[in-house]
Amino acid sequence: MATYWHVIFFSLVGGVFSLIGGVLLLSRQNSAQALAKYATPFAAGALLAAVFLDLLTDGLEESSSTTVMWSVLIGIALFFYLERFLRWFHHHHEHENDQTDHRVGMIIIGDTLHNALDGIAIAASFLISVPTGIVTTIAVAAHEIPQEIGDFGLLLSRGLSRKKVLFVNVFSALATVALAVITFALGSADKLPLGALIGVSAGFLLYIAMSDLIPSIHEESSHKKLFDWRPVLFVLGIATVAIAIQLAHKFIDVGH
Repeated sequence: MATYWHVIFFSLVGGVFSLIGGVLLLSRQNSAQALAKYATPFAAGALLAAVFLDLLTDGLEESSSTTVMWSVLIGIALFFYLERFLRWFHHHHEHENDQTDHRVGMIIIGDTLHNALDGIAIAASFLISVPTGIVTTIAVAAHEIPQEIGDFGLLLSRGLSRKKVLFVNVFSALATVALAVITFALGSADKLPLGALIGVSAGFLLYIAMSDLIPSIHEESSHKKLFDWRPVLFVLGIATVAIAIQLAHKFIDVGH
């Protein structure tokens, strides 16, 4: 059965460990860009596998199919409107005063909100079982690595020092831990509908994979090459999480 230590440790893995790509960017830019390039398709496959092979199947065991599917749809819609609001806020203030660069603040706010949602997804998964939580953490960490590299690069390009960029991103990553602990505390007291929460979390991850990661893979692909590693890494991400699901549920006590 999952404990607070499970949630704290794995939310740290999902949030802080993902900063490895950004830290690499501070020391070796070429290596970081290569990591982001190949981590993105892997992360897309990992997220999709986690959603369809683990989160949704566990959610359907906790609640009716109607509740779970509506929750997935609501999760996708919420993330869509959150992203749209952040983009509107950024453009509105950018045009309002061109001498002030608001993009730094919006990058930080957007990343912190994103990390907070990751924390909710991780905690909701641990409320189902330890294996489900571990698999979700793997998927979250995989997609956070290329995202953090991008955020590090944007903040550096806006004039922030390396120390400030690192501090800001570590602080932002801790939002994953904070929201994970809060969500787990509420859920452990039987105050949260697990099926619905899992559905919303699945919607968040599904939206990230389908609207952000997969389009970026297509945009970066070269049509001149006969062979491209990205589709292979996409399938590898699916296979890795699928195997992790089987191993986790086989060898870890699910607490049921």
